[in-house]
Amino acid sequence: MPTNRMMQILKELMSTKTPITSNDLANTIQVTSRTIRNDIKELNESLLHSGGCIKSTRGIGYVLEVKDTDTFKLFLQRMFKNSDTLASQSPNTPEERVSYIIRKLLLANGYIKLDDIAEELYISKSTLQNDLIEVRKIIKSFKLEIESKPYYGVRVTGSEMNFRFCLSEYLLNRESITFDMPNPTDSLFSKKELNKIQAIILGEIQKNEIYLSDIELNNLSIHFAIACKRIRDENYILLPPEDFEGIYTKKEYKVAEKIVKKVESSFDVCFPEQEIAYIAIHLLGTNKIATTNLSQQEFETFVDNELRDIINEIIMKIDERLKLQLKNDKELFIALGLHLRPAINRLRYGMNMRNPLLDEIKAKYPLAFDAAILASKVLKNRLEIEIDEHEIGYIALHIKVAMYRQQMNQDVKRCIIVCASGLGSAMLLKYKLQAKYFNQLIVVDTIDYYRLNETTLEQIDFVITTIPIESKLPVPVIFVNTILGTKDIEQIEDCLQDRDKDKVVYVKEELIFLHQELETKESTIQFLVNELESAGYVDDSFDKSVLERERLSPTSFGNLVAIPHPMSPHTDETIWAICTLKKPINWGENRVQFVCLLSLGKNKTPNIEGMYDYLIGMIDNEKKVKQLINCENKKEFLEILNNID
Repeated sequence: MPTNRMMQILKELMSTKTPITSNDLANTIQVTSRTIRNDIKELNESLLHSGGCIKSTRGIGYVLEVKDTDTFKLFLQRMFKNSDTLASQSPNTPEERVSYIIRKLLLANGYIKLDDIAEELYISKSTLQNDLIEVRKIIKSFKLEIESKPYYGVRVTGSEMNFRFCLSEYLLNRESITFDMPNPTDSLFSKKELNKIQAIILGEIQKNEIYLSDIELNNLSIHFAIACKRIRDENYILLPPEDFEGIYTKKEYKVAEKIVKKVESSFDVCFPEQEIAYIAIHLLGTNKIATTNLSQQEFETFVDNELRDIINEIIMKIDERLKLQLKNDKELFIALGLHLRPAINRLRYGMNMRNPLLDEIKAKYPLAFDAAILASKVLKNRLEIEIDEHEIGYIALHIKVAMYRQQMNQDVKRCIIVCASGLGSAMLLKYKLQAKYFNQLIVVDTIDYYRLNETTLEQIDFVITTIPIESKLPVPVIFVNTILGTKDIEQIEDCLQDRDKDKVVYVKEELIFLHQELETKESTIQFLVNELESAGYVDDSFDKSVLERERLSPTSFGNLVAIPHPMSPHTDETIWAICTLKKPINWGENRVQFVCLLSLGKNKTPNIEGMYDYLIGMIDNEKKVKQLINCENKKEFLEILNNID
């Protein structure tokens, strides 16, 4: 029976008519080339009796050949009909095995022998030891440990609260609130029971005017289910008395009591007083105002002076570092206030709230995510609370909304027309442009060339001229014919949409390095930093800032691309240093073979959002990334880079 991974290989081969190398398949599926070759050998045994085969040509790659269409279709139907069964089989990839082992350890009531896990997964002891390196790293991120005891095995140890946080992350699928257990008999609650918990919570929060988002309601339901399981096993939350200061008098504690009473009655479980306080902390950490339509007085009642000062500092830091000009955005100020007040309550108790959109936010909105990282540093400095990347992702969403708002307000461009052939032709050009771009362009003035030196260009985006202008102006100059032609229109539209003809203005040929033999994220960053230092672009503080940014959240975004960068500007102008690698390397949770080290300039980068949009376009373009990785010379590399949409 083909495995999940074999099904992935077959899908890749079916989706293309050209041969695919084992390296390309390995990069896509994120396993080794050797694993791909072994899987294809086994897959071929099934295909040979099912109307098809996978042919291999040395130096070219694999291609799928279908000899009997009807037989092959029947094979596909059988294969994909069994996909649900396959999903529940023993895990195949290292990532699947790591999740499986974590769930197994969390569900165990005592020690588990490593030999038993290896036998269950059909893997060698050495493979299991490799998997355990990643398991220990993940467990440690929840402030838990794996304890080993000779002749007994291993078990997870640590505080009950951290244990539950880890359970909620690795035992349950939060997006659909369904359970994903190693074995059906290990289930904590059926979906029907979990829905009942959710209905109890929903009823009480609605009665008491506590507002939760759908995700927060799901999270709280999951935490309640875990609490019931752990309490039945006599594992209780033990918080120091000072952590309960003020909680018993809060409305949220009274609501938690009512919810707990109904859950106890429905599920025959008894919650100690500290467990009720734990649920109240959850409510404190999620309760928010349901509307942003607040009067100034209502907002100030909900968001105190200290938090308002912190938000001002956050926006000031973002504008100072990234030049996003958000300081006058009152909607952003209110949105951050309403989000951060309950979030701070949650973060003070180290309570995690998973962000199901995190990977997409990091990949699609990298500039907003970097702005949110600056916000997290302000919060850490002012309140001494740790902000994880899931929370950073939520803050980034608010910042991205503000960036969209600003973009909408700035979409209308302002220009002046310089025309030497008289007022009639100048007015003809003006009205033609305004008719064509009535909601995109304002013609501020039409002037003769000799008046250009007397005219302020401070509020002007570009100059349109019918005569050549040799003197350098602080804004772009578009030379057109009085009777506009196709090329003239293209030039104007490039300026209206902030399109840069030379998309690689940030790339210098001497900072492109192809097919490097580097084996780790750290060595790759150090290599590019050294090249920038040797060329005199950065000083020795640059690499520390880049690695600090990486520690907060890895900058690999999928499709073999990573874009590391420092926490703050280190160069006058924006610069990219690029390298491709002979073999993919591990970078966070992704494999990476194309690295663009970005140094944002201290001087305002023209159209910084356009630059980030271009980088996102590159990340999304799988075909172009593969072409860039396979490039043999810099000239060809620059041509491909310049033609990415």
